[in-house]
Amino acid sequence: MAQQLAMLRTPAAYAGVSKYAHQHSGEAAAAAYLALGHAYLLDKRSAEAAADFRLAHQAGAELADYADFLGARANHEAGNESAAEALLRGFTVRYPESIFVAQTPELEAETLLAMQDAASAQRVLAAAAGTAAANRTGYQLAQGEAALALGQRQQAESFFKRLLLAHPLSTEAETARAKLTDMGVETSLTTAELRSLADAYYNAGHYADASAQYHALASLSSQDAKSRAGFAVAAAACDLKLKRLTKAEAEALPDTRGENGARRLFLLMQLARNRNDLEDQKRIVAEMESNFPQSPWLAEALYSSGNLYLLRRDYATAMEYYSTLATQFPSSKYAATAHWRGGWLSYKQGLYADAARLFDEQVRLYPSATETVAALYWRGRLYETQDHNPDKAAANYSALIRAYPYYFYAQMARQRLATIGNAPQAPQQQLDGFQAPPVPQLEESFPADSPHLAKARLLANAGLNEYIAQEIAADPDSSSWSALAEAQIYSTNREYYRAMRVMKRALPTAGKASIQSIPLAYWRILFPEPYWETIKAESAKNHLDPYLVAALIRQESEFNPSAVSRANACGLMQLLPAAGKSMAREEGMEHFQSFQLFDPATNIRLGTRYLRKTLDKFGGVTEYALAAYDAGDDRVREWQDAGPYQGIDEFVESIPFTETREYVEIILHNLDTYKAIDTYTVSKGKAAARE
Repeated sequence: MAQQLAMLRTPAAYAGVSKYAHQHSGEAAAAAYLALGHAYLLDKRSAEAAADFRLAHQAGAELADYADFLGARANHEAGNESAAEALLRGFTVRYPESIFVAQTPELEAETLLAMQDAASAQRVLAAAAGTAAANRTGYQLAQGEAALALGQRQQAESFFKRLLLAHPLSTEAETARAKLTDMGVETSLTTAELRSLADAYYNAGHYADASAQYHALASLSSQDAKSRAGFAVAAAACDLKLKRLTKAEAEALPDTRGENGARRLFLLMQLARNRNDLEDQKRIVAEMESNFPQSPWLAEALYSSGNLYLLRRDYATAMEYYSTLATQFPSSKYAATAHWRGGWLSYKQGLYADAARLFDEQVRLYPSATETVAALYWRGRLYETQDHNPDKAAANYSALIRAYPYYFYAQMARQRLATIGNAPQAPQQQLDGFQAPPVPQLEESFPADSPHLAKARLLANAGLNEYIAQEIAADPDSSSWSALAEAQIYSTNREYYRAMRVMKRALPTAGKASIQSIPLAYWRILFPEPYWETIKAESAKNHLDPYLVAALIRQESEFNPSAVSRANACGLMQLLPAAGKSMAREEGMEHFQSFQLFDPATNIRLGTRYLRKTLDKFGGVTEYALAAYDAGDDRVREWQDAGPYQGIDEFVESIPFTETREYVEIILHNLDTYKAIDTYTVSKGKAAARE
């Protein structure tokens, strides 16, 4: 009920938790009152939140620091500053191990400032100098506000500027900038400082803020012509991102010989691409090659142009752009991808000698690049089909399986090895480096006496998920078990998607690891099997592999039954409402409503039927069906017509949408991993039984 209240905060959810709180006592009641107070805080009902936090403190002691700190915040937001100050005074002495110790000085200072006691606020902040509290943006903002209230304008200005420039994307930085404006000193920011702000906004994708800042800089008469040109071009780049830059505006930008001129041409090239003006696009890239042969903006233009012609299936032209990029800019962030695409497009055009050379170069030059996995496989295919050298093919396939055991191409490699038989592997030194990555030390159990872990479990009961990770991390010995502990708390509450995300962050290389190298407890969270009986039953009814259904759900929703996509696809298997209604009619479900897609059993029932129908449309070929599930039937038929393909591996690699290609590969990776986990579980069980 607490978890539902935190998410929905409906009158019924409030009533349910309130009833529970009144019917229980001790820590159970405390958790319920905390849940109510937390929900009221989220709903900006501060007075009601403060009342429930007070009741939480009275009911139990285990989460008293949460009741006091959050109660102080609620009282402060409600304007009851004396009550807030009473809770904050001496907080760090009462709760020295609390995760709120670092936040307390800033909240107490804000409370004292609201009480018109700036001197006490400054003393509180000074007492926390040199601690973790001083690194927080809220603390730094409070420093400036206290100094300003005491008439220490120069010191306040220094605090606000430092905060703004060091943490420009924080909400506190917005307040600091507003304070500087109110003080009439924002104009004292140097050009370099303003440029750093604009750059930070741009790099974070805050293009409207960046555009405004660059435009303001470009209009400064105190700047030299070169600087104004740079700011104008940077502002235009923001406007392009915002889809409001016109060709006339881009052409009117200063045409200079430096990087600003190169970027101006890049913007014009992008506009030409957007309006499908291929003649202008080619002309501009040629001009960039002539005038700016070393500019990183040329690398950007070459990559964008290669992508343009790849989508148009003009593979020869795309390959030219990619090859030029890889050759002229070998250190570019696009180099590995461009080099790989040059090799793949050579293969597609039957230029097998060029493809073989480029695949070999890919393996040698970019061994850690994602695309090199495919290069290993396709070089093996060329060894097998063109060079008629099964020994070298086997070596490539084996290296791929060794380093990436459950990747899509490892599956394809196993099939190829089975085809070529027991060919001996020809030694190839460049393949020796392809090994599964090392796995960090992982614990399968937790200390029974960890007070922080006990509090984390209580927090889950109260629906205060946002604090669970911090609470576990506060245990100084938790580094080897914190992820598993946090994930298991979420799994216990059936929040499988939260658990999975925690584990993905903790083990980012798990996709390359063997099942034996990671404890099963971790795998069961990374690849959960909730609703397994329903999945098996509905899969059997629709003649589907239940592991395929689980693999698809993992990719589509991470087992979050409440998931909704940008396209309004709903639930575990991410069905669009129209598809859900259609499947419901076929299932004979009367009075179906779209909200029923959020029911796991209903979603799986309708989703498996939809997947079966999709498979039937494409002759039962899993790869076609998965691509259609993601991108739609018409696109897959279009991609099929772009063949012929010598195998399903060629079709998958030829999918022009990176998102869809990776979608297909990831689900097949999930499928293989699910099966490997269950197989390993059975084998371990048998081994334990023999012992």
